[in-house]
Amino acid sequence: MAELIINQKETWVSDSIDGMLYTQRKGNLVKLDFKNDIQVIARKDWQKDKVAIICGGGSGHEPAHAGYVGKGMLTAAVCGNLFAAPSVDAVLNAIVHITGEKGCLVIIKNYTGDRLNFGLACEKAKEMGLDVELVVVNDDISIPDNPKPRGIAGTLFVEKIAGYYAEQGAALSVVKAAAERAIQETASIGIALTSCSLPEDKSDSRIAVGKAELGLGIHGEPGIETIDLMQCNELVALMADKLLTARPSQRHALMINNLGGLSPIEMNVVAKAAMESELGKYTTCIVGPAALMTAIDMKGFSLSLLRLDDELTAALVAECDTEAWPGVIEAQTIALQPCENQARKVEYTPSQNVTIGQTVNAVCQVLIGLESELNRLDAIVGDGDTGSTFAAGAKKVLAELEQRNLPLDEPSVLLTVIGEKLTTVMGGSSGVLLSIFFTAAGRALSRSDNVAEAFQAGLARMMEYGGAKQGDRTMIDALYPAFMVLGSGSITDAAEAAKQGAESTATMLKAKAGRSSYLNSDSLNGTKDPGAYAVECVFDSLKNIVK
Repeated sequence: MAELIINQKETWVSDSIDGMLYTQRKGNLVKLDFKNDIQVIARKDWQKDKVAIICGGGSGHEPAHAGYVGKGMLTAAVCGNLFAAPSVDAVLNAIVHITGEKGCLVIIKNYTGDRLNFGLACEKAKEMGLDVELVVVNDDISIPDNPKPRGIAGTLFVEKIAGYYAEQGAALSVVKAAAERAIQETASIGIALTSCSLPEDKSDSRIAVGKAELGLGIHGEPGIETIDLMQCNELVALMADKLLTARPSQRHALMINNLGGLSPIEMNVVAKAAMESELGKYTTCIVGPAALMTAIDMKGFSLSLLRLDDELTAALVAECDTEAWPGVIEAQTIALQPCENQARKVEYTPSQNVTIGQTVNAVCQVLIGLESELNRLDAIVGDGDTGSTFAAGAKKVLAELEQRNLPLDEPSVLLTVIGEKLTTVMGGSSGVLLSIFFTAAGRALSRSDNVAEAFQAGLARMMEYGGAKQGDRTMIDALYPAFMVLGSGSITDAAEAAKQGAESTATMLKAKAGRSSYLNSDSLNGTKDPGAYAVECVFDSLKNIVK
């Protein structure tokens, strides 16, 4: 299991609650101090003039439930220890402290500990003369015909509906009826690739790599089945079918909940899949995607639907003043604005030139032949793909050459075309840098017939945009001296300069650009920069072709 950021296991929950209070945006939450271990978060502005709404349970599901305390939703949240129901005394004290003449509705999820502890606290409160009612959320539909379905993320729909009616000043009986109706109209199901991490638990995840567990609980309880990991749209389609079978719908709200461990990019993919599934056809409004009711760091998500009518819609979309409720958004379609592609390709007529053709062929053949060696060098000082990247570009240009599809007799156009071809096949920064070089060199050559000056101009732009210079342990350490010599000397002199430049990189113990800049001197010592070595070999191959 993953490591956790923690002080002590015993203080993890209280530390988390305090951290939330220190950073609350609205300033409307208060921790009730009973001079003991009871953890209750309540509305600071509560006047006991309306029906109070309490929810709670074991911690580890943040922001639930303290994050939903505020005007228009919960009056208080009773926080138990990690995945453990709060004590009877904690619940009872919360009820007594916040309940006024209009009474209190307690909302719990359908787990044995919650039913027992909250239930007993409600009975004790009634004996004390308080008007208290309790509803149990059982929205998990993953296990067919389960007599005691679990309560999961759909609980938030119930809290929002009940909180709305309470804020309108409705009687306790009306608030309870609204909550029960929301429970009846809600269905949820979750899926995950891993279970959740627990403090001091070093055991491996029970969910194997390449598998997913459908219907697992928010405490890491096993799901109904383990399935092969599918594409996201297939996972969502499976869940949508189960949800719509359980709650056939013509209009509903959809909650897209991150169980704690998914990245924003993954949750956006889930949202797209959900809106393009059968669920999306009937979705009129959305809550999320967001971490709404988590299972610590569980890598998974849940979907909840609430079947709507006008009254439930009004209750759901009404404003509330809480830390974590993200609000309800109207279901959208993707807005597309037609645009003309302004990145025009170079227009040219293929032409032939024997000498230039031989030069292009020689360069391509050298880079293709160096693929394995450059990858070996790059595995030492980088990420091991320089050879493959250079070879991909060379193969593309060579294929165009063999098809007689290059403007060989127009050198300036040829350089620009090569720059364009490289961007389509070379990944990473190398492809872009070389494309910048060839494009700028081609533009310079179109204004002058001096090849050396054109290459120097291309290198200048490459250095400007890439941020590297001579001495930074890159291909520039070979290119720069070679092009400088080429301006006044022969190709043989340029090849010797490139060789010396490449050899100098083997003694440079600190790279200042590229992935090598993250490595220590031990990894670099004695190893040539792969890009510089490629330049050395290219110039060496041209000594007998270019005069």
